[in-house]
Amino acid sequence: MRPLLYSINVTLDGCVHHNAIPADEARQQEMLRATHRHATESLGRADALLFGRVTYQMMEGAWRLDTRTSTPPDWTEPFARTIDAMKKYVVSSTLDRVDWNSELVNGDLGEAVSKLKQQPGGPLFTGGVKLPLALAELDLIDEYEFVVQPILAGHGPTLFAGLARYVELKLIDRKELSSGAVVLRYEPRR
Repeated sequence: MRPLLYSINVTLDGCVHHNAIPADEARQQEMLRATHRHATESLGRADALLFGRVTYQMMEGAWRLDTRTSTPPDWTEPFARTIDAMKKYVVSSTLDRVDWNSELVNGDLGEAVSKLKQQPGGPLFTGGVKLPLALAELDLIDEYEFVVQPILAGHGPTLFAGLARYVELKLIDRKELSSGAVVLRYEPRR
């Protein structure tokens, strides 16, 4: 069975907004470089991506190579090439179609994701906020990775807000990035 891996950047106070980064430009660049290097490595562990509509559209707008309208910094290229080439599954009840090497997933979420996990291949990788909350509720996430940024945001959406049940986790790995962020990887205790 293909495991489902979840990864997200989070501040020390639990904020998961992708713009919760420091205002100081030099510090911001250091954090972003380290985070992108790590994200590229994490994506490399998987064969395909599983996104909700919002995350899919955000990632497509930022990382789809053939429709770029701006030139991002050179150090983002490995991440851009990796995510652009990967197979993507998009969970949405509002989109009629997707492209960018993507396939629309609809119907019952638990059944659809369970079927994806039973297909041959390597791990599936997911990110975002709303879809992973639903996947955690259904006990479908096999590994949680939190990239804890050394920041207190003081505002914004928080990690797993509204989760209806406890998910007990077991630490399986930890790593400190050059930016001071700490990567914590956990498996659910089942």
